Amino acid sequence: MKITGDQQLIKKMNKSIVLDTIRQRQPLSRADISAGIGLNKATVSSLVSELIDSNLVTEIGPGESSGGRKPTLLLFNKNAGFAIGIDIRVSDLLAILVDLEGNVLHEKNVPLTDFSPETVLEQIRKTILLLKRKLPESPYGIVGIGIGVPGLVNEKNRVVSAPNLGWDNVDLAGALAAEFSDNIHIDNEANAGAIGEKLYGAGRDSLNLIYLSLGVGIGSGIIVGGELYRGTSNFSGEVGHMTIAENGPLCRCGNRGCWETLASEKALLDRAAALDGDGEAPDLESIMKAAKQGDSAAVSLLNEIGSQLGVGLANLVNILNPELIVIGNRLSLAGELFEDAMLRTIESRSLSYHRKKTHVDFAKLGIRSTALGAASMPITAFLTDTDVTID
Repeated sequence: MKITGDQQLIKKMNKSIVLDTIRQRQPLSRADISAGIGLNKATVSSLVSELIDSNLVTEIGPGESSGGRKPTLLLFNKNAGFAIGIDIRVSDLLAILVDLEGNVLHEKNVPLTDFSPETVLEQIRKTILLLKRKLPESPYGIVGIGIGVPGLVNEKNRVVSAPNLGWDNVDLAGALAAEFSDNIHIDNEANAGAIGEKLYGAGRDSLNLIYLSLGVGIGSGIIVGGELYRGTSNFSGEVGHMTIAENGPLCRCGNRGCWETLASEKALLDRAAALDGDGEAPDLESIMKAAKQGDSAAVSLLNEIGSQLGVGLANLVNILNPELIVIGNRLSLAGELFEDAMLRTIESRSLSYHRKKTHVDFAKLGIRSTALGAASMPITAFLTDTDVTID
């Protein structure tokens, strides 16, 4: 009997559902899958056989019997392939090699001093080749590459603008696709960070969250109903340019008192440079170390940043009433040093009703949030295409 296009689509969707059920609930049997998703046992058995043939699912032996024959349990094969996630930052790039469940096998940090697209692209290329040399044996090898960029990225994976890198209209995906893979995904770094924390970090149990990336600027990624929210323009929210001080510092956007001029990592380092006698700003790690040792100037700086961060967070709580706000990127590493000042400000400036419904947390993935979120994008695309074949 000839299978129609609609029937093929339904079969592909059902296979994807079966695979996702195994990933989420493993180990489980064919009967468990049938009961869980409502497909008959014969259909489930056929789809599972195809997934086993594709090396995406493995059988691990018998489970407990409920009275009859012991069922054969199934596992998702997380080592069927691997992905690379890259976070391009203003001072460096972080690249990770992960399995299909997001477990990090290897990582590489590369300093950046030249931010021209050509130079950064060459560093990305070298880093990908380095990670590929560490690749374990697998049926599919590298299934795809994801990259987070500190800028605006459109629906065609093109970097429209990344002011802190000096980029305009850069086609990273196109430049890498010919050499490595056509499964390449580029997104704003805060969007990728939101996905990373939702899948693997602080947001696992939250359907709605805001991820704040505190680096040179302040970016945001928003998860609504468990999915990334892009809005009608498909661009990440520029919450860093929310005005919180009418006569505050001049921002690169031309306005004064933008949140990122008062509460970002750059704001902290600029403030430290202004206080330092020789005008040279220490790095974040130095300020953290000094604060932990009781240095009053360092403690005061971090408290000031925490208070200014709390002002913007209180605005988000009052306006959006999110379930969870996750603070990520490098400044989150100093979270324990400014958390009290931040929470006091949120407490004093937000509405009690909204405040009780919003939890503020720091990224559980540390500085890996964006790289892991970026890596998850090609993994999702690969596993959604359940008709994959082994070369």
